Amino acid sequence: QVQLVESGGGSVQPGGSLRLSCAASERFSFNVMGWYRQAPGKERVHVAHITDSGFTRYADSVKGRFTISGDIAKNTMYLQMNSLKPEDTAVYYCWYVKDRPYWGQGTQVTVSS
Repeated sequence: QVQLVESGGGSVQPGGSLRLSCAASERFSFNVMGWYRQAPGKERVHVAHITDSGFTRYADSVKGRFTISGDIAKNTMYLQMNSLKPEDTAVYYCWYVKDRPYWGQGTQVTVSS
């Protein structure tokens, strides 16, 4: 059983930045790790992920603005979000796939003027 704890969400104005963190309860042993988000009234959608070989993929809506990275020593994954837009407002979930998918509890990101 892997526990995931997200942090770093909050409220920011359009054009601002936030960095989300996802701390895993074990030494990284994932196949894939990444982020999904769910806006009010909408389905949860993929944002970005990184594989155990270091391959990264981003949703078209965040390419060039978001960057996923990891710190193996801290068992922590990050999502650096720049040039935030109101449409980025959502609950962001950490996603970790090993023997099965694991999810964090989510962290709220609100982009509003």
